[in-house]
Parts: sequence; C-alpha cells; structure tokens
Amino acid sequence: MQSVLIVEDERDLVDLLSFNLRNAGFEVEVAATAADALVATGGRTFDLVLLDLMLPDLPGTDVCKKLKASPRTRSMPVIMVTARGEEVDRVVGFELGADDFVTKPFSMRELLLRIRAVLRRSPGEDEPAQSEVGVIRIDLEAHRTYVAGKEVDLTALEFKLLHNFMTRKGRLQTRETLLRDVWGVSSNLQTRTVDTHVKRLREKLGEGRDLLETVRGAGYRMVDPQDA
Repeated sequence: MQSVLIVEDERDLVDLLSFNLRNAGFEVEVAATAADALVATGGRTFDLVLLDLMLPDLPGTDVCKKLKASPRTRSMPVIMVTARGEEVDRVVGFELGADDFVTKPFSMRELLLRIRAVLRRSPGEDEPAQSEVGVIRIDLEAHRTYVAGKEVDLTALEFKLLHNFMTRKGRLQTRETLLRDVWGVSSNLQTRTVDTHVKRLREKLGEGRDLLETVRGAGYRMVDPQDA
C-alpha cells in the first residue's frame, strides 16, 4: 500500500483528503504544521507528500527545500497545494524540487489523477535506478549526478532538467516543451528561464557540457557519443 503524508492545517480539508485517499487505497498520515511534517519524514519515508504552501509556522516552500536537501528524503515526490495560482508561485515550487502543483479549489478526481501521475513518474521497479550518457551518470534513487566518475552538485530542478534530457537523448527539446515538462508551466513564461538553467547546468557538467547541444532557433538536444 502506497503512503501519502498530508501536510495541511485546515481540518475540514484534511478530513476530506484523508477520506478520499484512503478510499483510493492509500495509507494516510497527517501533519498540521511544518514542524510536524519534518518530524514525520524524519522517522519514515512516504511514497508522496501532499504539501500546503501556507502553514501556520513555516511556509511549505521551506519544508520542500528541507526535504529535497536531505539525501534520505530528496527522492520523495512532493505535490504543492496552494490557494495562489500565479505561475510565479509554480516556478518557485518547481525550483525547489516540487513534482507538481495543485491550486485550491480543486476536485478530488483531479488531485487523485495528479497523485497517480506523479507516482508513475517516480523511479520504480521497471525504471533503471541509474542512467548514463557519455561521461554523465545519474543515480535516480540516491538523486546524485556524476561526470567522469566525480560527483557534481545539482539543484533539484537542475537534476530534473538533466534527467529529462537523458531520457530523451537524441530528441529535440524545445524551450516550450521543457517549460511544460520540467517546470510544469505554460509557454507564456519567459523562455529565458530555460536558457539560464541550461547555461548553469552546462557549467556544472564540465567535460560533459558538450553532450548538451543547442539547436539554433529551436531548443536543445542531448547527444550520446555512442550514437555518433
């Protein structure tokens, strides 16, 4: 049975979420504050964290940042829930490593579909624990990246961006596609966001930077030397 930690202080919403998630076959645990959430995740891991952005003690973004900073919890998927729907909030959430973003009010059907979609994207028995292209290797379970055998430190968003390129090696990724699939936002956002992050990612990849090609006027593509 897959487990979900609900981090939410609105009692009525907690009851509604708990009831529907249990009916859908999930094990549910609840934390009403950021402090309670960090205690809960300190003692066990969950298959998914449903995290409200507005908590009474600390912002949900702080909880997400702490979870993604720890090697033990960084692979736990996080769906952020908020009453604010502006894309800038979504970008902040994804920058911190959130896997999806749901805006209140939402339907339970939509939420359950999003939860299952995120759980399907998480590394499972059918997905290799490691992926390698040229001198670049990523360990999905440990959330670590290596270039020529040396570990490099990536942010949660940089790791997600690199994983996207590696799983789609040889295929053109437009800026609009990357905004949708990595950031989870519409292409109305400035595409310079993508260019800035690709630039930072390349700098960190060192001798592996040339594996990430710019397709002039179109986007980016990761190439595998073995396919040359």
